[in-house]
Amino acid sequence: MSNIRLFFPESLSINLTDKLNKSQSHYLAKVMRINIGKKFSLFNQNGEWEAKITNITKGIVEFSTIKKLRSKDNEKEIWLAFAPIKFNYLNLMIQKATELGVSKFIPILTERTIVRKINEKRLNKIIIEASEQSNRLKVPKLDEIIKLDNFLKFNHETNIIFGDLNTDNKKIIVKGTEPLCILIGPEGDFTLKEREKILKLKNIIPLKINENILRAETAAISMISILTFKLLS
Repeated sequence: MSNIRLFFPESLSINLTDKLNKSQSHYLAKVMRINIGKKFSLFNQNGEWEAKITNITKGIVEFSTIKKLRSKDNEKEIWLAFAPIKFNYLNLMIQKATELGVSKFIPILTERTIVRKINEKRLNKIIIEASEQSNRLKVPKLDEIIKLDNFLKFNHETNIIFGDLNTDNKKIIVKGTEPLCILIGPEGDFTLKEREKILKLKNIIPLKINENILRAETAAISMISILTFKLLS
């Protein structure tokens, strides 16, 4: 089986014939330099299929699927709610969180959020590439930016693990059902008023993961790693 994996959002089935988009065609034909008859993999949330290049016309790769390699995964529903940070650190956080198994990203605006806009197209590209690289089937969803108050309102019954430097709790006790949402504050942390609102939630779990003050992307990656290890244990 080829180690080249490409995300294909449309329906896949045995003996399907279709075309790749311009970007994917360029990657296969010009970057990887694979020719007609060569095999690669296509995947989406419903599984993964082996495919073969049948033609390359005007730079567009045509393919047919040969066999199904994997069926749908039962991935854990892990969300990451975060205040946007500077783009290079944000790109790293999104990439690593995708590799670690986050299924949804929720950017939130807080009083101390400095970066108040995100490049959704760029972040979705990073998410897809990280999913291809990490052997995932389900590509995480990127939500639109939401204000903290609205996030708390819409998720008042969601199990939220709150990265809180001011708590003494250092244990994760997962209560109830999925999804599990990790909540990370902005640079400078949440304000006292925001923290009080967060701690009033029904299913909130404040968690201190380190005695040191961590950068937002470090805290996010650390908490995701701890949670996924806990769920796998």
